[in-house]
Amino acid sequence: MEVAYTRKETVVNLGPTELIIILAIVLLLFGGKKLPALARSLGKSSKEFKKGMAEGADDKDSEAQS
Repeated sequence: MEVAYTRKETVVNLGPTELIIILAIVLLLFGGKKLPALARSLGKSSKEFKKGMAEGADDKDSEAQS
């Protein structure tokens, strides 16, 4: 007897109403004064992550050529 395991992928569709609700919750949790600093730090961390991914890809390419 074979059991087939399938992985079900779900796609999340966020409409404008859901995004406004999420933004309102974030605003209530962090406050208006902390949001710019939070967005700035999120942008910096995203930039560092992308930079690290690019460096990792470059390292793999150089190892493959050696």
